[in-house]
Amino acid sequence: MTPPLRVGADGVPLTPTPDEARSELRRELLRPEYNDENLLDRVLRWVERRLDAALDVASSAPPLTTLAAMLVLAGLVAAAAWLVSRQRSSARQESRAGSVLGEERATAAQLRRRAEEALAQERYAEAVVEGFRALALRQVERGLVEDAPGLTAQDVARALAAEFPDRAHAVGAGARLFDEVLYGDREATLPQATEVLALDDELAVAR
Repeated sequence: MTPPLRVGADGVPLTPTPDEARSELRRELLRPEYNDENLLDRVLRWVERRLDAALDVASSAPPLTTLAAMLVLAGLVAAAAWLVSRQRSSARQESRAGSVLGEERATAAQLRRRAEEALAQERYAEAVVEGFRALALRQVERGLVEDAPGLTAQDVARALAAEFPDRAHAVGAGARLFDEVLYGDREATLPQATEVLALDDELAVAR
């Protein structure tokens, strides 16, 4: 049920602050009925209901108050669209994510050489992908990660976080970067590629 627009004693609507508006939008999006493929349509219908309620009450309100309410609702629409696009992008990445090791069976040393060559040639996205694959395969070779069918970067991160809790954050960040670069078409930078290779070096000797 849509909560009524707050009004003061004189009947003038009490426009929510931006923080209140964002909090209300987050609470609305947490409702289970939004967890389907028509999420954007549902959010827009919710905003439309709020807009209708605001127009009904604001018809007799001062112009500046009405304008402020409309601006807040417009911000809610923009925020809703951004949140939905982020959620759908993450869902696409998860659905496309395959084995971190790929179909080709190379050694960790071979993958590492490819990553270093890509780094030297400023192909940073390739350096990130091959570097994380080298990291993952090296830990498989060490027996710390199970070479299961469909092994994903997130599987590797969870396994290594259990083995090396002090490096859990770094491994998790590396896995997310791998997915974003390989499946989300994200560009990588020199520092990011360098960090992945440095993490591979650290984990190679970690006990």
